[in-house]
Amino acid sequence: MIKVVAKNYVRQNDLARVVELYRELIELTRKEKGCIRYELYQDEKDPLSIAMIEEWATKEDLERHLSSDHFLRLVPQIREHMQKQTDMGVYNRLI
Repeated sequence: MIKVVAKNYVRQNDLARVVELYRELIELTRKEKGCIRYELYQDEKDPLSIAMIEEWATKEDLERHLSSDHFLRLVPQIREHMQKQTDMGVYNRLI
C-alpha cells in the first residue's frame, strides 16, 4: 500500500477556483483502479495551505494515475494558482 501527501499553498483569492478544479480531479480519480482514498484537506490555521492525501493499492496504480488524462489536464491548471511548488511525499507502510 502506498500513501501520498501532496501539500500546496494557494495564492490569495484563488481558493474557490482551486477547490473547483480539485473537485473534478477527485471525482475522476476515485474511479481509477487501485485508488483507495483520495481526499483534499485544508489546514485549520492557514486556509491557503491544503493537502491532498491519497492511498493507492500499488505503486503501479499511483504511476498510472500520474499519467492519466484527467491528471495531466487538471494538475497544470491547479498549479497556476499556487504560491510555490508542491511538496509531495510518497510513503510505504512500515507497520
